[in-house]
Amino acid sequence: MTLTLGFHGGAGTVTGSKFLLDADGKRILIDCGLFQGLKDLRLRNWQPTPFNPSSVDAVVLTHAHLDHSGYIPRLVRQGYRDPIYCTPATHELAEILLLDAARLQEEDAAYANRKGFSKHRPALPLFTETDALAALRQFRPIDHDRWFEPAGIQACFRQAGHILGSAFAEVRAQVGTSAETTLVFSGDLGRYGAPLHPDPDPLPNCDTLVLESTYGDQDHDPAPLIDQIRGPFRETIARGGVILIPAFAVARAQVVTLLLSELIESGDLPPIPIHIDSPMAVDVTETYTRYLGTEELDPGQTGMRGSLFPRSVTFHRTVEESLRLNGLRGPRIIISSSGMLSGGRVLHHLRRLLPDRRNLVMLVGYQAAGTRGRALLEGARTLRMHGMDIPVRARFISVDGLSAHADSRELIRWLRSGNTLPRHVLLTHGEPEAAEALRDRISALGVHVIIPHLGEVLAFDPAAGRWLPRT
Repeated sequence: MTLTLGFHGGAGTVTGSKFLLDADGKRILIDCGLFQGLKDLRLRNWQPTPFNPSSVDAVVLTHAHLDHSGYIPRLVRQGYRDPIYCTPATHELAEILLLDAARLQEEDAAYANRKGFSKHRPALPLFTETDALAALRQFRPIDHDRWFEPAGIQACFRQAGHILGSAFAEVRAQVGTSAETTLVFSGDLGRYGAPLHPDPDPLPNCDTLVLESTYGDQDHDPAPLIDQIRGPFRETIARGGVILIPAFAVARAQVVTLLLSELIESGDLPPIPIHIDSPMAVDVTETYTRYLGTEELDPGQTGMRGSLFPRSVTFHRTVEESLRLNGLRGPRIIISSSGMLSGGRVLHHLRRLLPDRRNLVMLVGYQAAGTRGRALLEGARTLRMHGMDIPVRARFISVDGLSAHADSRELIRWLRSGNTLPRHVLLTHGEPEAAEALRDRISALGVHVIIPHLGEVLAFDPAAGRWLPRT
């Protein structure tokens, strides 16, 4: 009679979430994400998983972001053949993200081979479009608030409010003849009162909460967006510069564009062109628009009817449409993924715009250690892209308040939103300083808190009533 939980990603870092729950040999993998950021972490994507993929009975996916879903094609390639459960909207978004990620990796590998700047001969993609399509055939959509049984264990998706389709997973496991135990896996928790997305559902009564801690040591700036960007934007516009906003194609690009459009319509910003240069963001926007008016989205919060954006926003889907932006002078705003400057079309824009002092780069989300976004925040004078060191002369700002992650106050608010506090909290998906700060706040409430390290496996000891390192 055993209950163990392995932390094979998303521990000590904000990427690569993979939590393997084993209840008397029934094995469920909650999330299956890519490592991003630091090179040592990225190299883990190329290594075999520390568990046998064919031994896993089910995958439960909280949402579509690649740090939670992006390793699934590799898992399937290594032998996983069972269902992948997620909400219907997550299924749709995961199809867009995984296929786009596969195409980008294939294109980047081909580009590196043509230019000869890769250390590998030849450069290879982590996974291909064929791998992604094979994985998508194993997805099984399940609505929020509907109980289902992955590998005979009861589970239910609850609204997390992070992005379209996002959920936290409530799991009820029976171990031998002992009483049933309830675990909740937060995934990424959204914010309260945010545009487009509903508030997180209250925390159900649970014995163990596996809680993200991305912003465990920070509270988002409550200052209105216009107060944060008015000066830098007006200065850039007056100089005829281009404002580049690297933004995740899912949720962030839609929220940023919506808010900028409203600021222009209200007169807080002059009417300059806005471009979304991301085929994935175009597809995601179409998905968001279809879900308007459903339980997933609250159109009353957007101020829009039937569409997320006015006609003045231009979408750039093809490479040719993207290249036309190179010949367009400022002032204008370009929104392009990825949000942490890790790849995609935004790198080509950075190569062109960073050396020019007239331009502005606005970071609008979390920047993981080892990413180009974090390097900018830490004062880098050059950024390495496509085998070249690009000088950083453009101005950049980091705008708080647009993050889709709950901050420290909101995490505590959610923790206390249920009828009772959980007995145990296991803090994940955060860098050490953030997790430690959140641990101190939660411990003050009288809750037992553990910060697992990467690769650690905990076992629940019924006699001690605690999670302990497996020996």
